[in-house]
Amino acid sequence: MAKQDFYELLGVSKGADADEIKKAYRKLAMKYHPDRNPDDKTAEQKFKDLNEAYEVLKDDEKRAAYDRFGHAAFEQGGPGGGFGGGGFGGGDAGFGGGFADIFEEMFGGGGGRGRGRGPEQSGRGSDLRFNMDITLEEAFKGKSTEIRVPGSVACDTCNGTGATKGSAPVTCATCGGHGRIRAQQGFFTVERTCPSCHGQGQVIKDPCRNCSGTGRVHKEKTLSVNIPAGVEEGTRIRLSGEGEAGMRGAPAGDLYIFLSLKPHRVFQREGANIYIRVPVPMTTAALGGSVEVPAVDGSRARINIPSGTQSGQQFRLRNKGMSVLRSSSRGDMFVELSVETPMHLTKKQKELMEAFRSEGGDENKHSPQSGGFFSKVKDLWEDLKD
Repeated sequence: MAKQDFYELLGVSKGADADEIKKAYRKLAMKYHPDRNPDDKTAEQKFKDLNEAYEVLKDDEKRAAYDRFGHAAFEQGGPGGGFGGGGFGGGDAGFGGGFADIFEEMFGGGGGRGRGRGPEQSGRGSDLRFNMDITLEEAFKGKSTEIRVPGSVACDTCNGTGATKGSAPVTCATCGGHGRIRAQQGFFTVERTCPSCHGQGQVIKDPCRNCSGTGRVHKEKTLSVNIPAGVEEGTRIRLSGEGEAGMRGAPAGDLYIFLSLKPHRVFQREGANIYIRVPVPMTTAALGGSVEVPAVDGSRARINIPSGTQSGQQFRLRNKGMSVLRSSSRGDMFVELSVETPMHLTKKQKELMEAFRSEGGDENKHSPQSGGFFSKVKDLWEDLKD
């Protein structure tokens, strides 16, 4: 069953600002919260769908990805290298995330029914962003490269536990290892982060000196990246688990590589098609001939120019454009001709041009564009006289 559009689900327009989205979500979440609709599976599913929609639309980067790719932006193998799982966030789309944000304002804690983030997720590492510039040729062929990313990694001294070697974290007595404590407020069961272990579920009696008990240290790491052929401007590549290391063994965040294409000195790209503007001499355009043009794959193509070719005329070379992402096909190349008027004529050339003009070379029948233009101007003048 196809997912409902997130904007329709929340009852807002695509141009809605953050406050409008938040207000709409708050109203609907209160209406469909499972505590208000016990044993109503339809309301429970509606609440989950609302939470998922709000998690995406409240975040600028997620919202931009959704506006461009729709639900496919957060499915494995979707545009931009696959926005797997929970997209940029890392929380679930059930009873955590967005609803917790609303109740954080109302009651100072997270909402839900004990199904929010567990202690192993509360210390999850942050997602990282890396901007990469590539050439048009690299986007056509694909590229394997290495990047150096500053961030944090698990501490080698304590193996990411945060505890001194020979010791180990102990279960937090306040929350019993859950990382969160519950409090009843009216018909809601509100969860808050445990103040003793800060959501970790464990406390460290003897912290590691190398990482001060955090389980991670700052370090630059080198990563291999494969850029597939056919990527476009703004493509995002996700490297799962290559973001910031988590606190005390918690999962690491993800690394998102944002691709930007450098301007090309000859070609212009529109989707899978390539455009190039080629100057040709006036004599070639008038008498006919041929011209050789480069292609993005490094080859050359020859175009036969018929006599009487006008400036701006396009020629289409099929399968000479860009690679198509996850496909063996290619786009087309469009060659636009620009007829050049000669400059700095010799005496002999001027005499030949004068002879051409004296033979009626400037008459409208020899110049279809100017003929059509001056015919329209003549009609305009006649209309103005009336």
